[in-house]
Amino acid sequence: MKPCDIVIIGHGAAGLCAAVSAAEAALKRGLKVHITVIERAPEAEHGGNSRWTPSYIRMPSVAGVAEGFVEDIVRESDGRADFNYFQRLADNAGTSAAWLQQHGVAFHTPVYYLAAGPARIQPVGGGAAVIAALLASAKRLGVFFHYGHAAEALQLDEAGAVSGLVLDDGSKIKANCIILASGGFAGNPDMLGEHFGPAARSMKPISPGTRANTGAGIRMALAVGAQPAGDWHGMHAEPIDARSSGPAPVVLVYPYGIVVDQNGERFFDEGAGLVHETWEHFARHIHMALPGHQAYAILDSGLQDIPNYERAIRSEVAPIRANSVAELAALLGIPADRLQTTVDAYNAAATGDTSAFDATHTDGIQTAPGYTPPKSNWARPLTQPPYLAWPLIGAVAYTFGGIATNPNAQVLGAHGPIPGLYAAGEITGHFYGTAPNAVAMLRAIVFGRVAGSQAVLDC
Repeated sequence: MKPCDIVIIGHGAAGLCAAVSAAEAALKRGLKVHITVIERAPEAEHGGNSRWTPSYIRMPSVAGVAEGFVEDIVRESDGRADFNYFQRLADNAGTSAAWLQQHGVAFHTPVYYLAAGPARIQPVGGGAAVIAALLASAKRLGVFFHYGHAAEALQLDEAGAVSGLVLDDGSKIKANCIILASGGFAGNPDMLGEHFGPAARSMKPISPGTRANTGAGIRMALAVGAQPAGDWHGMHAEPIDARSSGPAPVVLVYPYGIVVDQNGERFFDEGAGLVHETWEHFARHIHMALPGHQAYAILDSGLQDIPNYERAIRSEVAPIRANSVAELAALLGIPADRLQTTVDAYNAAATGDTSAFDATHTDGIQTAPGYTPPKSNWARPLTQPPYLAWPLIGAVAYTFGGIATNPNAQVLGAHGPIPGLYAAGEITGHFYGTAPNAVAMLRAIVFGRVAGSQAVLDC
C-alpha cells in the first residue's frame, strides 16, 4: 500500500483538530499516512484566532447542543444557512467535546460577560488551552509542522484531483489530500476594502492571530474551481478599547449607558438587544460610518451597582473619570456643550421604572416616546458622578465569505466535491447576516475532526 500524504494549511483549532483526527484515523486503520501542517506564522505566533478567543461554545453541557440548535442557526441567518451542515455540527458536538477531554481539555460552565443568552460551555483556559493540548497530541502522533511559510497555490492533476502545493519560497509539496484551515480574510486590508468598502482597509484586527488570516486559502481554492459561499459582506466585529494594546480588549458595558460620537451626539439604540445581538452592527458602524472611526461609551457610577460588571470589560486600561459632564468632555476632546445637551436630553427621556433594571436580560426600561434615537432597554439616567468613559473602535474578528463545503468538509466545485480537497473553520462560508453566538469555535473543532478523518478515508 502506498503511503498517503496529507497537508493541512493553518495551525488554529480547525487545523490542529484535522491533524490529530487524521493521525488517529490512520493509526486505527493501520495506514501509513504522512501529515504535515503548514503555518504562515512563526512558531512563537502560532494558533490563529483560536489562541486568543475565550472560546465560548454553544452547548448546555459537554453532552451536546440544546434542542432546536439547528433551527435557531437557520433562523438567525434568515434561512440562508445550510441545514445539513449545521445538523452534522449538532450531531458531532458532544462526541467532539468528549474527544477534546480525552486530549486533556477540561470544560466548565462559564459566566458570559453580563448578558444572558444561549447556554454555553468553555474550555478552561480558553482557546489557548485547546491549542496547547492538541499541539501536544499532534506531535506525539508524529505530525510534522512547517512554520514561517505560506501556501501560494494548489496543484491538481489531469483528473482534477489534488496533487500538491506550492509554497511562497517556490518549493513544492506533494499531497494526496489538502485540508484548508487558514481562516478568512480579516487580516487582509485589500480584501476587506474590496468586500466592505475603502474604510474597512484600516479596520484593526481584534487579536495578533487575526493578522495571519490573509484569505490566501480562499483565493487558492477559488483558483482551482472551488465555489464561493457565505456572506461576503458579513463579518464578526466587536467594540474594543482604543487605548489598549492587549488582545480582544472588548468593552461591553455600553448597553448600560449611552454612546456618543466625536460631536458628543448619540447615534444608535444602545439597548436594542443583548450585547451579542448588537455588537457586530455597533462595531462596524463605529469604523465605517463615524468621524475618526471612534465612539465613546459614557456611564456613571451606577455601573458599579451591577454585580460583576467587570466581566464585561477586558481592557486593561482604566476608564476616563470626571466629576462633571463638562469635565469628561474636555478629557475626551469633544464639545462640552453638545455632550451636556445629549446627556440632559437622554436623562429627561429616561423616565422608566428603574426598579426593574436587570443587566442580564432585556428589561424593557426604555426612553419616553418621541425621543430619538430611542433606548429600548436599560434606560437609566446618568446622574451619579463620577462619570466614566471608554473610547471605542471597531475591530474585526473574522469574515463570513469563504468557500463552499458539504457536511463531510469536502470543498465543492461546480460539479461536486474537488477530490482530495477539504476545509474547516473560518475559511468556509456558512455564516450569513450575523455570526451565531458561540458557534465559531465549535464548528472549527467539529469540522476539523470531520476533515481529518474524511481525508484518511479518501486517501
